[in-house]
Amino acid sequence: MLFKVHSTWLGIAFALMPTLAIAATPPIYNLNPNPNPLLFPTRPEEVKIQENVPITLSQALEIAQRNNNELQVVKLELERSRSALKEAQAALFPNIGVNGRITNNGDGFINNSSSSSSTSFNGQAQINYDLYTSGNRQASIRAAEEQLRIDELEVENRLLEIRLNVTTEYYDLQQADEQVRINRSSVENSQASLRDAQALQLAGVGTKFDVLQAQVTLANSVQNLTNAISQQQIARRQLATRLSLPQSINITAADPVELAGLWQQPLEETIIQAFQNRPELQQFLAQRNISEQQRRQALSQLGPQISVNANYNLLDRYNDSVSISDGYSLGLQASLNLFDGGVARARAAQSKANMAIAETQFSNQRNQIRFDVEQYYLQLQSNLDNVQTSTVAITQAKEALSIARLRFQAGVGTQTEVISAENDLTISEGNRVTAILNYNRALANLQRASKQRIGNLP
Repeated sequence: MLFKVHSTWLGIAFALMPTLAIAATPPIYNLNPNPNPLLFPTRPEEVKIQENVPITLSQALEIAQRNNNELQVVKLELERSRSALKEAQAALFPNIGVNGRITNNGDGFINNSSSSSSTSFNGQAQINYDLYTSGNRQASIRAAEEQLRIDELEVENRLLEIRLNVTTEYYDLQQADEQVRINRSSVENSQASLRDAQALQLAGVGTKFDVLQAQVTLANSVQNLTNAISQQQIARRQLATRLSLPQSINITAADPVELAGLWQQPLEETIIQAFQNRPELQQFLAQRNISEQQRRQALSQLGPQISVNANYNLLDRYNDSVSISDGYSLGLQASLNLFDGGVARARAAQSKANMAIAETQFSNQRNQIRFDVEQYYLQLQSNLDNVQTSTVAITQAKEALSIARLRFQAGVGTQTEVISAENDLTISEGNRVTAILNYNRALANLQRASKQRIGNLP
């Protein structure tokens, strides 16, 4: 009966430890989604995962830069701003137009007059140009230039955000993989303890209580493994979604869990570099400039507007023995809005308030940047210390488990000691993985906060 129980748990444990078939790493250009964003699968087989592709963090970052939908949106917004700037710059040139008309005149069908019909041609060319706009034209162009600058910075900012998100989710996947590995190891340790307890009971020196304890521990380990495998699948799909991968492809982490790099700069230099490099600060300055130009545009409506226009006309009536006649006109037009009910000044006041808002947001963002740098810098140092501490703890936990198991097999120790030692080893291994990946996360956030890159990552 005891062997039968052991076999049952062994079967459950190995059923929960599948070895997934991992495809060889293909070129990453094969991981592109369908170029038509409006298509979606309509059959179950189209969304069934066909293969698990191992990718490195560098490959994940490259794929994200090419595939990420959020990044594509801000790039399109940048193109829109470029076109808006060209539209504003068009005001620097005159408007030129031509039109013509051919007309046939004659008596009606009822009138029996013998007069014949006549055909005439009338053509006109005209040029209009706003000679003076009280600064409205220059302010409009300058505002469009600043908006283009904001969108360029937004592309840069979104690249940093995507890089941070992909890096963090890749570390989450690594942690999920390690939790599966640790829990599988825990299951194996629990199986070994159950075998020892059963052997001692058969030899007459063990108790049924020890066997029951080992069975409960194995059941708990199997449950933890089940949860870890579920979290691993979720982490894979989360990163695959971030990378906009094809519907039938899932990914695995190919990089080993190790420290991603070391931070060489002291805290104060890192803060100054963050102030100089972060695109958000430049965006608030550009937004302030836009509000300033909008204020000038509003006030320009109170100033004089001067425009010049020229026209040239051609007129010819066929078969009338009169030659073509032409004429021209030149004109200068000026206007001044004497009273608008206060609309222009009210709009200018709104823009001035927007300038003050941008200045306040700049100050708030500056303070937040400093806090972010300090926070991640301190997390980096503490997690580096935790890596060293947990590495020593694993060595000690392995030795303690070995001693506890030998004591139990010799009949001088208890099953409780073995279970406690197994739990300590599982916790120590988890702590080391957590410390390494928390260090890497803090490093990635510090890179984002100061706009730096480490190692060979793109």
